[in-house]
Amino acid sequence: MGSLIENLQGIPLNHYLIFCSIIFVIGVIGVLIRRNVIIIMMSIELMLNSVNLLLAAFSAYRGDPSGQVFVFFIMALAAAEVAVGLAIIIMVYRNTKSVDIDSLNKLRW
Repeated sequence: MGSLIENLQGIPLNHYLIFCSIIFVIGVIGVLIRRNVIIIMMSIELMLNSVNLLLAAFSAYRGDPSGQVFVFFIMALAAAEVAVGLAIIIMVYRNTKSVDIDSLNKLRW
């Protein structure tokens, strides 16, 4: 029965797992390696989007819409994170004239 569901939906669930894992790992590497605040926030968004895609894939695979409801809430959280993060980046840039993480040490007392 599982292969029947996979054939009806086109793409097997394993492909979604592999693709989302690769995207998530790229996001984690971006957060750990890069020092630019904008790149770090983009990497966090990449990780959230990979989780969203995987939740939507599991939701379609199981025929349960609850995964899509979680996707909606994660998208709302990501939008709020972008708004707050951009405000923080603007304030850091105004104070230090840089968006590098290392320049945040200048903001200490």
